[in-house]
Amino acid sequence: MLEIIYQDEFIVAVNKPAGMLVHRSWLDSKETVFVMQTLRDQIGQFVYPVHRLDRPTSGVLLFALSSEVARQLATQFESHQIEKIYHAVVRGYVEEAQTIDYPLLEQLDKIADKHATKEPALQECITHCLPIARVECPVAIGRYSTARFSLLELKPETGRKHQLRRHMSHIRHPIIGDSKHGDLRQNRGVSENFAVSRLMLHATQLVLDHPITGERLSLVAQWDALWLSLINQFGWQNEANKLGMSGMNPSM
Repeated sequence: MLEIIYQDEFIVAVNKPAGMLVHRSWLDSKETVFVMQTLRDQIGQFVYPVHRLDRPTSGVLLFALSSEVARQLATQFESHQIEKIYHAVVRGYVEEAQTIDYPLLEQLDKIADKHATKEPALQECITHCLPIARVECPVAIGRYSTARFSLLELKPETGRKHQLRRHMSHIRHPIIGDSKHGDLRQNRGVSENFAVSRLMLHATQLVLDHPITGERLSLVAQWDALWLSLINQFGWQNEANKLGMSGMNPSM
C-alpha cells in the first residue's frame, strides 16, 4: 500500500518508497512490484507518469489521471515551472549556501540509446544547495578518527539524469549510500555504524500550479523510518521538526 499524499479527480501524488521502480523496466526484468501498477490497483484508475525518481530515491512522485492532464504537467516540468526540493545527507561539512553551476555530460541509456549515432553532449546543469545541519561522529571511517556529515536542502533548476548525485560528487560531498557516484568506504562505514545502507536522498516537496484549477499546491512527502533513524542518531531532531519532517503527515 502506497502512502497517498494528495489526490483529486485530476492528479494523485504518492510518497515513493526507496528501492521501488516507478514502472516496469529492463533495469530489473525480475522485479514484479512497481509504483504505477501498485497505485493503479490501489485507486482503481489508470495513472500517467509525468516525471520520475531514481529507484533508490524516495519522496514525492506525481501522476496524472488523464493523458491531457499529463501533457499539461509535463509542460510545467519541461519549462521548469515546478519547484523541486530535496534533502540529502552527505559526507563532510558543507558550511555555506552555494549554487552549483556545472554542466554534465548527457548520460545515454545503455539499451534505449544503444543505436544512438550522436555523441553525448554537455548539458546545462544548476543546483542550489543550502546546508541545514552538520555533525561530527566519534567513529573512524577511512583515514580519520571521526566522521563528518551534513544535512542539505537541494533545489535543482534543471532535471538531468542523476543530477543531484553527480553535482554533490563534483563538490566532493557525495550523498551517503550512493553506490554509483558516491564514496563506497563512507557508505560501508555508515551501514556498519548507523545501520543505514540506502541512498540518503529524498524528494521532499513539489510546488506547482494545479493543471486544472490553477491553485498553488505544495505536495510534501515525509521522511521514512530509516531517514528518521539516521536523523535521530545524528542529533538533528530539532532541524527535522523545523522542516516539518516529524514522520507525521501534515494535514491537507
